[in-house]
Amino acid sequence: MWINQVTEILLEAAEVAILPRFRALAEGEVAEKSPGEVSTVADREAEELISRRLRGVLDAPVVGEEAASDDAGLVTALREAPAAWLVDPLDGTSNFVAGRPEYAVMAALVRGGETVAAWIVRPTEGRVYVAEKGAGTWRDGIRVRREPAPVDPAKLHGAVLTRFLDPRARARVEAAAPRFAALGPGTACSGVDYPRLLDGDLDFVLFRRTLPWDHAPGVLLLTEAGGVARRPDGSPYRPGDPRPGLLNAADQTCWNTVRSLLLT
Repeated sequence: MWINQVTEILLEAAEVAILPRFRALAEGEVAEKSPGEVSTVADREAEELISRRLRGVLDAPVVGEEAASDDAGLVTALREAPAAWLVDPLDGTSNFVAGRPEYAVMAALVRGGETVAAWIVRPTEGRVYVAEKGAGTWRDGIRVRREPAPVDPAKLHGAVLTRFLDPRARARVEAAAPRFAALGPGTACSGVDYPRLLDGDLDFVLFRRTLPWDHAPGVLLLTEAGGVARRPDGSPYRPGDPRPGLLNAADQTCWNTVRSLLLT
């Protein structure tokens, strides 16, 4: 089955290109591709392997994070092509470079502008999350359902990556933080924070930047498990939409509560 084929491709990329370099990067294998954004030889080799193999599963454009950093026009395939692959070969590269295990390998399939399949692989844990639109979310072969969060905001645990927020939005988050049981910065890795939301470690996650390879996999995993992912105005997330802002929550009541405290 092609769902399993893609899983095997991502696991192979992790085994061949990523895990051997974890805490073993050589001098010259890390480069800054933009201010504050790094890339490694593991990112590039993993993306090349994954992209080549995915075309063998379905011959469609591949929008990879590394390729798109060189050619931003590739993302138009998410809106214009009948089908396109999305690949984040090493999400959480800064963690990887620092020797922290919070990184992931992610992919998604987009048809008609909508995410229809998603994968997140956590190499250091050997954990695999898979979702197919209309067929649910699975963690290591076990169906995942996200339970509703507590109604009382004082019992909610959340994360907000404040790095990309403007000063006014950051001040609003800081002022609201005491209303929650816990509000942290997240792990700087969508491929870790979405699974934390699925698994119940978090009840909500708010992002400002919404690059498609960072969010298309996690959004489908969350929504197929019963969670909610919407733009601040309440509209659904689509990977070809470049607008900023994305609030993910365990359920609609939680989403409404968090939006009222952090975004209004």
